[in-house]
Amino acid sequence: MSRDFDNTKPIYYQLMHRFFHKICSGHIQPGEKLPSVRETAVDAGVNPNTVQRTYMEMERMGVVESKRGQGTFVVNEPEVIKQLRLQLAEEQMDSFIEEMKSIGFTPPEILQRLQTKITEKGE
Repeated sequence: MSRDFDNTKPIYYQLMHRFFHKICSGHIQPGEKLPSVRETAVDAGVNPNTVQRTYMEMERMGVVESKRGQGTFVVNEPEVIKQLRLQLAEEQMDSFIEEMKSIGFTPPEILQRLQTKITEKGE
C-alpha cells in the first residue's frame, strides 16, 4: 500500500477507499482476512489508530466483519460487494463529470469525448 496521500481528504478515508478498490477488483476476495492493523499501519506509514478507524468504518458500512481473536475479514456476501462496486463507480463518474464541467465541457461534449476514448481503447 502506497504512502502517498491526498492532503485534502482524511487518511482513514483514503485507506478505506484503497481497500474498497482491492475488494472490488478481486485483489482481496470475499471471506479473505485483511492484514492486521499493525501490519497495515507499517505498510501505509500511518498511525495504527488511523488504520483501526478505517477498519471500524468499513465494518460499520457492512463491508468487513471482525472476528474476535482472528482478525478482520471481508464479508462473504456478493450483494454487498456488488453494491460497493456500484457506489465506487458512481463516485468516480460524479467526480469526472464535475471536473469536465469545471473546465468548460457540456454534458453532450463530455459524452462524446468519453465515447471517443472508449472507441480508441477498443473496449
